[in-house]
Amino acid sequence: MQNDKDDNDTLLIGLISISDRASAGVYKDEGIPALEDWFGKAIAGPAWRVETRLIPDEQPLIEKAIIELVDEAACHLVLTTGGTGPAERDVTPEATLAVAHKLMPGFGEQMRRISLEFVPTAILSRQVAVIRYRRAAGVAPGGCLVINLPGQPKSIRETLEGLKDKEGKQLVPGIFAAVPYCIDLIGGPYIETHEAVIKAFRPKSAIRPKKDSTA
Repeated sequence: MQNDKDDNDTLLIGLISISDRASAGVYKDEGIPALEDWFGKAIAGPAWRVETRLIPDEQPLIEKAIIELVDEAACHLVLTTGGTGPAERDVTPEATLAVAHKLMPGFGEQMRRISLEFVPTAILSRQVAVIRYRRAAGVAPGGCLVINLPGQPKSIRETLEGLKDKEGKQLVPGIFAAVPYCIDLIGGPYIETHEAVIKAFRPKSAIRPKKDSTA
């Protein structure tokens, strides 16, 4: 369950679901609930909370939502769902790149690699990941990792966790394994995970001793 304690160590996560029909109330959005549920299972610490947006496939609105979550809400991590295919109205990658300061191509490459284990149409996905730095007056400096995810809950989980065999051995690493160390490097809080869901990877020199929960 998410912890709403708000202090300097709180992990702030922005979730943006991008869908014309869901934003219009034609059907219920599934992306944001799926991500909130996944974080509740995956994050062992620190305290965390989310800011959410449900918007249509309009590039100016997507750009505005990302900028608000990074520059004003001071999120450390922003995840989008939907709008990454080849259709004319799929403009999430274009919006993400338009507000980026650095491109992180490895995330997109790994997401497609994971998805190709399940469907050949994964090559049609155009997900990107970027860094945007907070440079607005009155907001704590730092960076935010912005990642485009698929729109379907099953694909979201597979992308974040990767591919495992029946015994739970990791066959293809999920992208979230690299997220905590990336957040370290751009000035965010130290994220620990429940390894049964996803094991965070850091160089040995960057690993901190686990806190004694009985203290």
